[in-house]
Amino acid sequence: MDTLPANIPGLVWAYSFPAGSGKAVRLQNSAFPAELLSGEGFYWLHLNLADARVPALLDTLDGLSEDAKAALTTRDTHAAITVDEQMLFGTLIDCQREFDQDTADLGWLHFAISDRFIITTRLQPLRSLERTRAMIEKNSAKFSRPVDLFELLVIEFQRTLISVVMELTEELNLIEDFVYDNVSRDERRRLAPARRTIVRLHRHLRNVLTLMRRASASDEDEMPFGFEDIAGRLTSRLEAVDHDIYALQERARLLHEEIDSKQSSETNRHLYILSLMTAFLLPPTLVTGFFGMNTTNLPFAEGASGTAYAGALIVASVLLAWWLLKRVNIL
Repeated sequence: MDTLPANIPGLVWAYSFPAGSGKAVRLQNSAFPAELLSGEGFYWLHLNLADARVPALLDTLDGLSEDAKAALTTRDTHAAITVDEQMLFGTLIDCQREFDQDTADLGWLHFAISDRFIITTRLQPLRSLERTRAMIEKNSAKFSRPVDLFELLVIEFQRTLISVVMELTEELNLIEDFVYDNVSRDERRRLAPARRTIVRLHRHLRNVLTLMRRASASDEDEMPFGFEDIAGRLTSRLEAVDHDIYALQERARLLHEEIDSKQSSETNRHLYILSLMTAFLLPPTLVTGFFGMNTTNLPFAEGASGTAYAGALIVASVLLAWWLLKRVNIL
């Protein structure tokens, strides 16, 4: 691993793809920006937006329009794909990755593509980018055009989504087992993060699909060579994943409704028990209230058996209440 300080501001990695071979050559950290343009072929430059010098570096690179530079340095959190002057630039979604694990948190990949380069920028490490870099390092993929590398990036994003869908499916399976179990358990707190992730993925993926279709419908003179066919293949791939995510969204919604239904049934059962207790205790309360009045000539006030008689009235009132509830089919 090259651990020397990078001469290119914000450099995460850079690859050169010589014309004809299609095999990538990784540039060392000691490389200067001028080396990116040396020779035929194209290059892939990946930058970290946390470095404040990145906008100044982009101003020195040839072939970037002002709109493309703005797309590479934007902090917007929504997808965008623009085709202009045989360039493709914008923002795509991806899932973030930590040093020790992958996550389902969304991140943003900014890109600009022409026939000579593909430049990408990001703030957080992204799962699909790392998988693409790993494939290039293994020389398991060859690229003759920058749009071919863009296609691999989106394909790896689709594979990342499939992994996330499988993780969310497993999580919903566990929640479902508890929801339909006989033991009463509130799983709404556990379901909420999964639903939030599913809804966000579905919303942003639908936006990406719309933008991809719109970009593929642009004039052929405006889009990079070969992008129309690539856009059609990528749209088909993403639509398949979007169908799975939509199915997960419906499943999570039904689970939430089932949890609410069980909670409502449990609440109604508690209220039913409370109502029965109130019905049983109301007649004894009336009896004890009567004997507790501060008046004269109360029955059973004289003699040693007054308390027994009062107790008998209480029991009789409870039995009467039970008979009445049974008579009207409440019990």
